[in-house]
Amino acid sequence: MTRHALELRPGQHLALTPQLQQSIRMLQLSTLALEAEISQALDENPLLERDEDHAPDDIDPDREDTAHDDPAPEREAAVDEMPGAKGVHGDDDHDMPEAARGETLREHLLAQLALTRASRRDAALVALLIDELDDNGYLGSPLEEILGWLPPEVEADIDELRAALRLLQSFDPPGIGARDMAECLALQLRNPDPATLPEAADPAVLACARRVCAEHLPLLAVSNPARLREALQCDDAMVRRARALILKLDPRPGRRWTVPVADYAIPDVIVRKGRKGWRVVLNSAAMPRLRINGVYAQMLGNQREGSHSALHAQLQQARWMIRNVEQRFDTILRVAQAIVDHQSAFFSQGPSAMRPLILKDIAGELGLHESTISRATTQKYMLTPFGTMELKDFFGAGVATDSGDAASATAVQAHIKRLVAEENRAKPLSDNQLMQKLAEQGIVIARRTVAKYRESMRIAPASVRKAQAALR
Repeated sequence: MTRHALELRPGQHLALTPQLQQSIRMLQLSTLALEAEISQALDENPLLERDEDHAPDDIDPDREDTAHDDPAPEREAAVDEMPGAKGVHGDDDHDMPEAARGETLREHLLAQLALTRASRRDAALVALLIDELDDNGYLGSPLEEILGWLPPEVEADIDELRAALRLLQSFDPPGIGARDMAECLALQLRNPDPATLPEAADPAVLACARRVCAEHLPLLAVSNPARLREALQCDDAMVRRARALILKLDPRPGRRWTVPVADYAIPDVIVRKGRKGWRVVLNSAAMPRLRINGVYAQMLGNQREGSHSALHAQLQQARWMIRNVEQRFDTILRVAQAIVDHQSAFFSQGPSAMRPLILKDIAGELGLHESTISRATTQKYMLTPFGTMELKDFFGAGVATDSGDAASATAVQAHIKRLVAEENRAKPLSDNQLMQKLAEQGIVIARRTVAKYRESMRIAPASVRKAQAALR
């Protein structure tokens, strides 16, 4: 006979309040996505409205020195009003691009996650990985690094994250959650659809394509069929069919859901030079101004507590929205000012003066978590004397110099770009020659590092540049 008993098991569980979840989401959104979020909230909540009574203040860089001596200035407005200028959809509404109304990649993946039988903990880990995907659908950070971001009380381990990643990689579109192109293509070949990939119906061709993706992708990229045939030990017809199959795969599975923010980059902050140096101010055109509807607020204030519970709940949601939007811009302002303080040479001299900077540096200075800095710099833009730049562009590892100092990857790329622009087009500089010229300027890096930076800037190899020059 089975005996029933009660047993208490103490344990720790990570719980995020709705307000904290909204705050994290607000910080991660781009300017256009934030406007879409606010527009939806305005449609659904009658107690929330735009404050159109005040025009944006003119920005005076000299005045900003006194107003922004503290990177996180105190706000003097009422709790129920968010200071700033008009929202994006103000009087100049027709001049601003509309945010995408379609489903985002995040929403597409979360909808699939909701249909699984994953536990609450596993679903939370998958959602965390979804938030770390870049615009192409790749996982932007190593699992070990993501594990380090989690609070100790979560007690997560690397095996749990690997299991969460496997679940994410089973979602549509195929190839999502990959850590590199080889894995992305291999995931798409795991269970290919013969209707869209008829070449995959042949098991031999499919096996050959999988092997190319796993072991010989560089040979395929340089179009060397002879070496590829030798490596695969198969005939030319098989190589051609496998290549045709691979070329039909999508190396960027997330791009269909990506809003082209680079085409409509609205600066979140503006850098101006005043009497006390380079200072950061918020862009009033990108900063919505919200408030509580006065009529509803007065009506609820005259009612007994407990009545109109639905409106009271919407009032609380409206206050959360206002506070979280305000906190979002305060965090971006603090992070942007810290970046400017570290990269002051860049604003005076240009990209070649960019200094090494990592998320940990800003996180330690501001007392914030590295994941917060990452969210505050992703798809957030700064108007600088050298154009509009994403805040993430100011971060980069350092490389050694002869002086014992370090130069950032951005500065090295700027030097390489300048050397290529000044080269003799009939005799372009090889990667080895670029390495030697950088060494003459005190920047000592390996040839393969030069090649990596050159490729990241989409500069062709010397042989290709020479051929292009001969055709002109």
